[in-house]
Amino acid sequence: MTNKIGLALSGGGARGLAHIGVLKVLEQEGIAVDLLAGTSMGGLIAAAYAAGMSADFLEQEALRMAHIRRLLALADLSRPRRGLFEGQKVHAYLAGHLGDRTFDDLQLPLTLVAVDLNAGKEVHLNQGRVADAVRATIAIPGVFAPVERDGQLLVDGGLLNTLPTDVARGMGADVVIAVALFSDGQAELDLIQGLRRHRYVPNGLADTADVLWRSVELMSREINRRRLAETQPQVLIQPVIPPGVTVLTGFTRAAEIMAAGQEAAIEALPRIRSLLASTVALQVEA
Repeated sequence: MTNKIGLALSGGGARGLAHIGVLKVLEQEGIAVDLLAGTSMGGLIAAAYAAGMSADFLEQEALRMAHIRRLLALADLSRPRRGLFEGQKVHAYLAGHLGDRTFDDLQLPLTLVAVDLNAGKEVHLNQGRVADAVRATIAIPGVFAPVERDGQLLVDGGLLNTLPTDVARGMGADVVIAVALFSDGQAELDLIQGLRRHRYVPNGLADTADVLWRSVELMSREINRRRLAETQPQVLIQPVIPPGVTVLTGFTRAAEIMAAGQEAAIEALPRIRSLLASTVALQVEA
């Protein structure tokens, strides 16, 4: 019996387009993924792949959407109560590709990570409509309004588990390949500095964004460190994202970001091949 390969895709906003480059390399090398776990943007890419969309299709769709006009078409400003955007247009976009598929309809097992603010805990989504679950896992607090479901108030899973290696392991993966898109936060800080220089942005707003971002980044970095220490993947792929790409900006640079993912995956191939060969050899000996 062959080992199950699980792919864990991290959050990262626009940086998450690098996941497509990784998937493209795995496909080209004939390395079949058996199950996927994803958070935030990684969850979106994982859901599309589990639904049967090829890496080439995802690449072309990312390039198609890499235009300001198309991105702005997804924006639906919300009342300033739970998020900058309502998220209905994004949900409609997701449903346009995923349809009414449920998790049972997917070609590969999938689990998406969200956080229930009401219960204050991580939630694993693997039942019901996939588009609804994706909308929940990408609900960045303050950006997209949370998703209300069965008494839960769901937001981006990256608050507690941005790289769901443990989730992939819990799904039955024998070999976990994790793609991490951690940031040092410099691009985001540069963006905030740019806001300070903008004549139409009040200084107080930029200062608030600065404190909020630094706080979230510190929390996220510590959570990521502990998670990786507790559940280390057999293969950790860390694409070098082009400078200036942040969680919210950089979608127009899709080609560069996907190329970064592709390059990192190629560098990881010797480790992946060696690992798969050694597991096959152990099975033969057994």
